[in-house]
Amino acid sequence: MDARGGVIMPAFINTHEHIYSAMARGLSINGYNPNGFLEILDGMWWTIDRHLTNEQTRQSARATYIDSIKNGVTTVFDHHASFGEIHDSLFAIEDAAKELGIRTCLCYEVSDRDGMDKAKEAVMENAAWIKHALADDTDMIAGMMGMHAQFTISDATMELAAANKPAEVGYHIHVAEGIEDLHDCLKKYGKRIVDRLYDCNILGSKTLLGHCIYVNPHEMELIKETDTMVVHNPESNMGNACGCPPTMEIVHRGILTGLGTDGYTHDVLESYKVANVLHKHHLCDPGAAWSEVPQMLFEGNPRIANRYFKKQLGVLKEGAAADVIVTDYIPLTPMDASNINGHILFGMTGRSVVTTVCNGKILMKDRELIGIDEEKVMAEVRAEAKKLERSING
Repeated sequence: MDARGGVIMPAFINTHEHIYSAMARGLSINGYNPNGFLEILDGMWWTIDRHLTNEQTRQSARATYIDSIKNGVTTVFDHHASFGEIHDSLFAIEDAAKELGIRTCLCYEVSDRDGMDKAKEAVMENAAWIKHALADDTDMIAGMMGMHAQFTISDATMELAAANKPAEVGYHIHVAEGIEDLHDCLKKYGKRIVDRLYDCNILGSKTLLGHCIYVNPHEMELIKETDTMVVHNPESNMGNACGCPPTMEIVHRGILTGLGTDGYTHDVLESYKVANVLHKHHLCDPGAAWSEVPQMLFEGNPRIANRYFKKQLGVLKEGAAADVIVTDYIPLTPMDASNINGHILFGMTGRSVVTTVCNGKILMKDRELIGIDEEKVMAEVRAEAKKLERSING
C-alpha cells in the first residue's frame, strides 16, 4: 500500500455512538418543538426508536459504519435503542458490521420508559448478544449490558439486568446527561446518580459512563475508586443545551476518559476540535484541553477499547491490530512528535482520510470503499428512511 507521502496513523476509535439516530438526519417530526432535554428525548429520539424495524436498524448501521470508515474510524462502541423491534436488533447491526469489515462493541439500551415487558425484552437482547460475542473468536465484536439512564430504570430492572449480565462484561449507561436526571435521582432515591449506580453494583472496570455532566467531586471519587470509564461527547452536550461536563477535572483525577460522538457526527476529529474549544470557553482558560483532549482520543479510547478487545488498538507496532489510516494532509510548517497535536487540531479533519484499514483489510482506498456498492447501499438506506418518516408522521 503506497501512502504517497501522506500521514500514517492508527485508525480512530469512537467510544459512544448511536447508530439508531442515523435516519434522524433531515427528518421533520410533526409537532416537534422541544423546550428542554426531556422534550428532545421524547419528541425526537424516543419517537424514532419506537418506530424502528430491524431492517431500518440494519440500514442505519450500514450508513453509520460507512461514514465512520470514511472518517478513519474502525472501532465503534454503539448504544442502541429500537423499541419498535427489539429482538435480534443487535444482530441486525452485526450483519452491517460484518458486511463493512468494521470492529464494534454493541449493547441495547434497557429502559422502563415503554413498559416492563419491553424492558425485559431489552435485557434479554443484551444477554443473547453478549453470549454470542463472548463465544466469537474473531476479536471483531464485543458486548455490554446497555442501559438508558437511571431516571428511566427502576431497581427491579437494574436487578434483572445484573442477573443476566455475565461477569466478563460491564454496563454502558448515560449518566447525568441532563440536570433532570440528577433531580429525578435525588427526589426518588435521596441520593446522587453515581451513588445509586454504586449501590446497584453498576460501576466497575468494564463499565462505561456516558456524559457525566452533573457529577460532583464525591461522585468522581467513586468513579475513580471503582476504575469505571467515562466518555465525553462535547457536540451532543452543546447541541442538546445540556451543559458542559467537568471533563478536565475528571481527567486530572486519573479517571480513564474517552471521546465519543453520541451520533452527532461520525468524525471524531470534529469532536476533538469542539472539545478543545468548549473547555477553553467554559473555563475561561486558554490553556485548558491542550493535552487532555488528545489524551482522551489517542490514549483513553484505545485503553477503553482494550478492556473489550484482545489485540492492542490505537497504536502502530508489531503485534497490534492492523487498524491503520492514511491522510492526505500536507503540513505547511514543520511537523514532528512535539507539535503533531497542533497539526491535527488545525489542519486535519476526518475527511482528510484517504485510506482506511481494519484488521488488515483495506476498507477504503483513495476515498473509494472497497467491495461495497455505496450508491446502491445509500439508495436502500434512503428507502428505509422514507418508510420510517411515514410511520412516524403518518
